[in-house]
Amino acid sequence: MRYLPELEYRHGTPARPGVLMINLGTPDAPTAPALRRYLKEFLSDPRVVEIPRPVWWPILNGVILNTRPKKSAAKYAAIWTKEGSPLRVHTERQAKLLKGWLGEKTGQIIPVEYAMRYGSPSIAEGLDKLKAAGCDRILLLPMYPQYAASTTATANDAAFAHLQKTRNAPAVRTVRHYHDDPGYIRALAENVRAYWQQNERPDVLVMSFHGLPRYTLEKGDPYHCECQKTGRLLAEALGLAENQYRITFQSRFGRAEWLQPYTDKTLRELAQQGVKNVHALCPGFTADCLETLEEIAMEGKETFLKAGGKSYGYIPALNESPLWIDALGAIALANLGGWLESAGDPSAQKAALDASARRALALGAKK
Repeated sequence: MRYLPELEYRHGTPARPGVLMINLGTPDAPTAPALRRYLKEFLSDPRVVEIPRPVWWPILNGVILNTRPKKSAAKYAAIWTKEGSPLRVHTERQAKLLKGWLGEKTGQIIPVEYAMRYGSPSIAEGLDKLKAAGCDRILLLPMYPQYAASTTATANDAAFAHLQKTRNAPAVRTVRHYHDDPGYIRALAENVRAYWQQNERPDVLVMSFHGLPRYTLEKGDPYHCECQKTGRLLAEALGLAENQYRITFQSRFGRAEWLQPYTDKTLRELAQQGVKNVHALCPGFTADCLETLEEIAMEGKETFLKAGGKSYGYIPALNESPLWIDALGAIALANLGGWLESAGDPSAQKAALDASARRALALGAKK
């Protein structure tokens, strides 16, 4: 069978728009087997690793998946919580808060689900849940402020690949980016200020974004430019001079050149130059995860202090910040424009749906 089976349709059921928040992903547990499954799915994506399959496949299956899972599992174990993966916990909370925000602002029930590009819950599961909730219009909302082919584009790929198997496909919209959205920048700035009220201002603020191979920039990916703009706008909002902040890139992998300057090298150089107090944050991550909590909060601190720095602080991601939920809601609402109907009189809406059901039954439809 080419198409997946459809849920039984009941005439008179209200149709509504829905939102699917999409984040990168997380293993199901901080164990080597779980990491092996997760890494295989992640590193098999041609959007993530653009090395030709005949070259990459032996490296992935013969070397990486036999060595990296155990090391990565130990790192995940260091940041795992009683509730599970921090990324999944925060993303789930954000989805619940976004649903409440949209309901309060519109007076309508707008289903919101969350999904992971790699791991679970999958994008296919999220789309199916929204369809089951009566959504005939779905907004794909990637949780990546800066667009990249290896994040936003591959999330859209997965969504449309599932919809290719769907007979009664919903209308779909995608959010490309919001790297310069005023609400997003305001939420970042207030997050930093709140941290500074408790920890004072540092000598230098390091804004660390996830890295990508340099060839992505050379081939036309706008990610590097959008990270630079986010960093500049955040610095302006905080009133920072050029020597008071750095925009850097983390998480490089392999031997190829990645976007520079590198975060770890920058932290080491700052300490060697006599900078005593550094704070770091990751503006491109809207929820704390391995890359923020282990790589930047833990490894970054160790790198800076070992090189001679005196004080290091990590500023948490936006997570469930009220200003961030406001910004996220406004982004969703703007992209839902034209899909939202006036709430109107509930009794009149019910009467119209009942009349529609009666007409369908008179024409021989099933109850």
